[in-house]
Amino acid sequence: MEVLRTPDGCFLGLPDWDYEPSYRTVTADDGTEVRFHFVAVGPRDAAPVVLLHGNPSWSYLHRHMIRGLADRGHRVIAVDLIGHGRSDKPDDRKWYSVARHVDLLAQLIEGEDLNGITLYCQDWGGIIGLCALERVAARVDRVVA
Repeated sequence: MEVLRTPDGCFLGLPDWDYEPSYRTVTADDGTEVRFHFVAVGPRDAAPVVLLHGNPSWSYLHRHMIRGLADRGHRVIAVDLIGHGRSDKPDDRKWYSVARHVDLLAQLIEGEDLNGITLYCQDWGGIIGLCALERVAARVDRVVA
């Protein structure tokens, strides 16, 4: 299996998208390392609002929410789920499962040591985010689904 990565040049000049990329590498249950992309905006000491998109979108969907929430003093973490946006894209369709997405998202949340989270999730991000609650519940204060 090959893990694909969309070239950075594909993300230049997007309207209302001037966010610096952040990355974290996580390891799937089969040993495959994949790199998450996320946008992190706002004060590091503020409780984070984690934004999860649906399919076939990416964090660009939340571009106006990111700015609005950060302007109100929130720390905003807008995630590109694996297979979307700037995150890595394993090329084997059989590799993708809800359980694997849940595990990878939980690794991202734990790896970034996010606590006091407001989890905003919709569409596939809802399925993945709500299932991840079992593992990261102690880190989540609120859910908007």
